[in-house]
Amino acid sequence: MDYIRRVMEKEVAKALARTPAVAILGPRQCGKSTLAKRMLTERTSVFLDLQRQSDVNKLADPELFFSRHRQELVCLDEIQRLPNFFAAMRSEIDLDRRPGRFLILGSASRDLIRQSSESLAGRIAYLDLTPILAVEVTGTPRAEVLWERGGFPESLSASDAGASLDWRMDYIRTYLERDVPQLGFTMPPPQLNRLWLLLAHSHGQMLNKAKIADAAGMNVRTLDRHLHLLEQSYMLRTLPPAESNLKKRLVKSPKVYIRDSGLLHALLGIGDYDHLLGHPSKGSSWEGFCVENLLATAPKWRPGFIRTGNGAELDLVLERGGKTHVYEFKLSTAPKAGRGFHELAAELNPASATIVAPVENSYELQKGVFVMPLADACRKLAETP
Repeated sequence: MDYIRRVMEKEVAKALARTPAVAILGPRQCGKSTLAKRMLTERTSVFLDLQRQSDVNKLADPELFFSRHRQELVCLDEIQRLPNFFAAMRSEIDLDRRPGRFLILGSASRDLIRQSSESLAGRIAYLDLTPILAVEVTGTPRAEVLWERGGFPESLSASDAGASLDWRMDYIRTYLERDVPQLGFTMPPPQLNRLWLLLAHSHGQMLNKAKIADAAGMNVRTLDRHLHLLEQSYMLRTLPPAESNLKKRLVKSPKVYIRDSGLLHALLGIGDYDHLLGHPSKGSSWEGFCVENLLATAPKWRPGFIRTGNGAELDLVLERGGKTHVYEFKLSTAPKAGRGFHELAAELNPASATIVAPVENSYELQKGVFVMPLADACRKLAETP
């Protein structure tokens, strides 16, 4: 399960070679600290975990700390806990602009990006680390477990389905009760939990803000603020409608997804794989799982979807440099293209048209349309120039 981690190590190493500071961003418990510590063994370094008060105390006098460790790579974990520290880091970098001075890790990008973009513009590179992806597991059983439990390492490697679900429920409680207040939000945990549940039941559907705001007991402006929080802390993804010249009436609302399938299943009360296969949300869950894996594999592509007024749809459209790839997601071992797929794909004339399904091997369904397992689709996209 090290493919993406090895790729990320190379990307971090390249970034450290060209810029004074590198930030690895991603959800809490996705493996950022493990990745960083593995890299730190290869160079002279110092690691501070800002969840520990003893390590925070070491930064009481930043100038003194920096002077003692100027020749080392300084790694600061959970940097969003000290947002005002970026100003001190900027002053230190301006004294010595050598590349590879700082490696900072953040579990919630909202305050981290805002503060560091204000104080470290031109001095920092950003990299995102996701939970474990389909290309990092081998064999159908492991892929099924990944979909059921999600990609957080401790959830995925739990001894059984019950232990995995317990870990995810604990994660959700910690996020609501600890992480959200640390980001400066005062929304009571029960109300945010209700909002999260409503979004879980809307997973893969059009985002109806008025309906969700009413059900959550808030106005749309407040809802927007909390949707932003969930997005910037890597819990939620909104997929916009693709920009298109199609001469059809297109749906303009975004679609909404809980980013980690394991957290989605915990919110929906899904206990194991058999329960998942019998749940009404299994199709939308599979769709979100595929979307998240493909977007994590190729973050430089502009994502969207197309749905016409009469219901024809392309689940995912990826665009970059004049090239377009289109996808449909089917939870079937003998998938067929859905309504409008061929019509819309023909009008867009994409570089590839792919149906992603839980099949063992890739094959051509008909001329120009391929059926692929998720890992193969991700690898093919990653290799696309």
